[in-house]
Amino acid sequence: VQLQASGGGLVQAGGSLRLSCAASGSFISGLAVGWYRQAPGKQRELVAKITSTTTDYADSVKGRFTISKDYANNTVWLQMNSLKPEDTAVYYCNTYYRRREYWGQGTLVTVSS
Repeated sequence: VQLQASGGGLVQAGGSLRLSCAASGSFISGLAVGWYRQAPGKQRELVAKITSTTTDYADSVKGRFTISKDYANNTVWLQMNSLKPEDTAVYYCNTYYRRREYWGQGTLVTVSS
């Protein structure tokens, strides 16, 4: 399985970005996919996760971020609205497949105040 993350960039506080995680080697319908982020000097944290039936969010992003699966494009999206400076981080997508863990390469999101 390969994951290709993209969509990061520079945005002002209150703005929006949409991150994509394109999967190859397996269909996302059978995968649980998570978006994580890591800010400078901080540990990587789970932001949102989606399975075939459920979605979960970190408290810090509930009501602002939405994770979804795009089966036609075998992609997982992370729609981020009402962005805050504290959302600044490198964002990674992640999955497990056949007992192995896979990470996308990361995409940088910078939110200016």
